[in-house]
Amino acid sequence: MSTAPTDSVARQTFAPRDLAPEGVEQIVLGRGPHRLGAWRAEPATREPRSVLVAVHGRAMSPGYFAGPVAPHTSLLALATALGHTVLAVERPGYGLSRAALPRGLPLAEQARLLRRSLAEYAELHPVGAGFFLLGHSDGGKAALHLAGEPWSGATAADRLVGLDLNGCGWHYAPAAAHFPDTFGGGAGGLNWGPLRLYPGGTFRASRALLREVPAVEEEETGRWPARFPAAAARVRCPVRLTFGTYEGWWRLDREELAAMAAGFTGTRRPVVERLPEAGHNLSLGQAAPLYHARALTFLEECLAASPDRPR
Repeated sequence: MSTAPTDSVARQTFAPRDLAPEGVEQIVLGRGPHRLGAWRAEPATREPRSVLVAVHGRAMSPGYFAGPVAPHTSLLALATALGHTVLAVERPGYGLSRAALPRGLPLAEQARLLRRSLAEYAELHPVGAGFFLLGHSDGGKAALHLAGEPWSGATAADRLVGLDLNGCGWHYAPAAAHFPDTFGGGAGGLNWGPLRLYPGGTFRASRALLREVPAVEEEETGRWPARFPAAAARVRCPVRLTFGTYEGWWRLDREELAAMAAGFTGTRRPVVERLPEAGHNLSLGQAAPLYHARALTFLEECLAASPDRPR
């Protein structure tokens, strides 16, 4: 690994399986001892309308958002085409920070480290109207905590324009109550659902995305239902929640969805959507273009309501 960068963002040598697709930079966020890896995709103008921060799920990596089978419909491709920078971050305990944080960090501490890293990024790089968070699964848990961190909104660099969560609920479904291991194969049905939901080659390509789950993240899994209410109540920005119709990890009956939405007491009631013909890994399935289009439409709605938005 290269020596510590003096800039808050520096080019970094990554392992071969972490190589990003053409047009995507691998960078380092942060100046302290716990620097984070990230993939950055920028719009052609290099002056973004906003910065979309994509937070990967359990046992995953930033490549999840690059569409390993259909890159032209990936979140990175579609967001940059609309003028946004995308930062697909490695959560603390994954990738670059694994050596310094071998056990990882609790979700709340992940959020604090991510917040500092984004603030340092904004010191040196344009962020347009501000930051927009998109979190998948356990990355959604971290993104929810991150949205509850202090955001003054006084400047674009300190503004959170919206939060989009997918595959991240409140109470676990009975089939997920024993928290099966992704690597052990016990979570296959929960993670994927019917095979028809995915393009050919998805499972082979997805093997390169998998990472070992940090021990602290494993330990926190069962505590999430007790922590969701306080985390949701701290959010002040607009929120959108999406679940595939074949989502297996979470309870998603009408009463549960209503209670989940009602927990966001500090902002307007979130939009909750069930995406047809989709499983837990929305950004890898046949429904990925639809999900990405709707998430980016939500981003546009947030920008339209945000002060000092780029014209």
